[in-house]
Amino acid sequence: MPSNRRAFVIGAAGLVFARPAVAAAILTPRQTEGPFYPMTKPADQDADLTQIAGRPGRAQGEAIELTGRVFKASGAPVADGLVEIWQANAFGRYAHPGDKGGTESDPDFQGFGKVRTGADGAYRFRTVKPADYLLGGGSRRAPHIHLLVADATGRELTTQMYFPGEPLNAHDWLYSRLGSDALRQAATAKAFGGARYTFDIVVA
Repeated sequence: MPSNRRAFVIGAAGLVFARPAVAAAILTPRQTEGPFYPMTKPADQDADLTQIAGRPGRAQGEAIELTGRVFKASGAPVADGLVEIWQANAFGRYAHPGDKGGTESDPDFQGFGKVRTGADGAYRFRTVKPADYLLGGGSRRAPHIHLLVADATGRELTTQMYFPGEPLNAHDWLYSRLGSDALRQAATAKAFGGARYTFDIVVA
């Protein structure tokens, strides 16, 4: 990525998720973690990125709920796995000193969160929908959320989740380079019930 730019706490046990069928055979594609993986992680790292502990304000932008499950390619759930997310805020800016994009910061947005998956592989976050942002050269990155998943053995997968129906998806330099429609679908969340999205992750 060009170096000049962009280069409620969970109760997952009450959630009901549909087990993926054919999609479970398609591994979630690996994508870059950077350049804005947090250099210093915030003190508040819980599943609700819309409010920082000790601050009265809430993050600006559209609040969304992101849920999903983590599976092995065999279809077995990844229990007690680690799921981290980090992302730009509602103005397209990361809470990272290397982001010099000039867009507005949001001191009430946590920007990073992590949870453990339940016995059924389920995870859940509350966050805001990130904005697209400008890359060097005039192109733009589609709205996306970075995720890192690690199983009990420490094996990791880093990926990026895209939003369905976004016009910029087709022009995003990483999304468009995914090798097939099936891989692009595997990297795209599904919307349900308004500002709620589900994104299942399949690891080797």
